[in-house]
Amino acid sequence: MEFRKDERTCLFIDGANLYSASRNLGFDVDYRSMLAFFKARCNIVRAYYYAAVLDTEDYSPLKPLTDWLAYNGYSLVTKAAREFTDQSGRRRVKGNMDIELAVDMLESASRTDHAILFSGDADFRRLVESVQRQGVRVTVVSTIRSSPPMIGDELRRQADQFLDLAEIATEFTRRQTEPRPRPAPRAAAAEGVTDNAVPL
Repeated sequence: MEFRKDERTCLFIDGANLYSASRNLGFDVDYRSMLAFFKARCNIVRAYYYAAVLDTEDYSPLKPLTDWLAYNGYSLVTKAAREFTDQSGRRRVKGNMDIELAVDMLESASRTDHAILFSGDADFRRLVESVQRQGVRVTVVSTIRSSPPMIGDELRRQADQFLDLAEIATEFTRRQTEPRPRPAPRAAAAEGVTDNAVPL
């Protein structure tokens, strides 16, 4: 992996995507250690964390994390998640932060030399291509070691550098967990899991 201290670097963390990738690999992220890991290797000017949160409840499981991030060096970007009931009557939560992430990355391109994107979502391929045309080097952090791989081939090919989360996980593992087998579609629905879902 290639990091340079002379590059103005921004982290763009798709919270739901990183959560899914780390859980598939069997660990929880220590966000203090993760920021320290990149600060030791890069000139970090901003670390954005994107999360959709339910605002209909007094307490959200994400609130302790988002509160901590906001006070510990991360620029927190949130919006209200949408709660709905699926066809089988199960409660589901949907929250997609792709647009917010894309706008921030595009707006910061003129002041950034290196963007580090924590997401495997192939929909970001065009975004990566666009900021590359503006002279920004892009590293994508995701994993091919889960089953199925968490990163889309198109995004991996577009990136200037691909960094497998599994290779750096020991640098910021909060606690080891058992790798989670990928649930069958019915089981996933029972857990309230959707694409870009907020963990309940």
